[in-house]
Amino acid sequence: MVNVKPLSIEETNRALKRKSIWGAVWKHASKVFIFIMLALVYAPLVYISIYSFTDNRVMGKWGDTGFMAYANLFTESDGMELLGAARNTALVALISTAIAVLLGTLGAIGIFYSRNKLWKNSLQFMNQIPIVNAEIVTAFSLLVFFVQILNLQTSLLTLIAGHVILALPYVVLSVLPKLEQMDPSLYEAAMDLGATQTRALFKVVIPDIMPGILSGILLSITLSLDDFVITAFTKPANIVVMGEEEPFQTISTLIDEKIKRGNVPVEIRPFTAIMFGLILLVMIGMYVKSILDAKKERKLLKGEK
Repeated sequence: MVNVKPLSIEETNRALKRKSIWGAVWKHASKVFIFIMLALVYAPLVYISIYSFTDNRVMGKWGDTGFMAYANLFTESDGMELLGAARNTALVALISTAIAVLLGTLGAIGIFYSRNKLWKNSLQFMNQIPIVNAEIVTAFSLLVFFVQILNLQTSLLTLIAGHVILALPYVVLSVLPKLEQMDPSLYEAAMDLGATQTRALFKVVIPDIMPGILSGILLSITLSLDDFVITAFTKPANIVVMGEEEPFQTISTLIDEKIKRGNVPVEIRPFTAIMFGLILLVMIGMYVKSILDAKKERKLLKGEK
């Protein structure tokens, strides 16, 4: 039997004091760590945004102050080329997101309602492989599949298909948890009340899993806008626009090409600043909306109007 010696009041106070000191140190250290991480993330964006107000072609050297770089973004050839790449990027992102969300939502519903447990687990496992797989491997495999096996030339179709394949597993992973949280008796009750399977799907299941679908939409758009590797392997070299053939570029491939040439246009700075500002405004709006929704929910729980 172990004899435990009780601590005196002085020893207890010293132990509590040491604990409070280490707690305060850990608290301040964690704040400093978070501040450093945020600085590493946002400092380059702020740096580029500051130098977007000068027309000096060398980053880090200040020239004339003004909005000349912003004006050149909409008038000069380099700026128009960048806007054209942004248009292509947005087009591919919207089309691939629509297809990926449709197929991913239907796939998640099919997996969830699968009666064969082995088949269900196998599909969930196979859906996770593209997520953990190296993107370069996926991109090269797509190139071989399209060009060598299907004997196709890289085109807008192959690029959209590559982005759909990139985003599809993330949509499935976003929708499946919402299906798991859904009360299965609601769908069965709708069927018992005379609704067809299609009507029950759109009136009961889809509204209940809409937060997961919205998360899948945001993930798909982000992945498509941010992708470089799959885009570089599957994009067409040229595309016909209004009867004229012109080089096809997205934002990531165009900037990569400019950097390789060593001729980074000044217009990239205001473009980056505008994109950063728009995303920041969207995030602030979503944050404010979440606060207002939380307040409204608390008022409803209290019975207030």
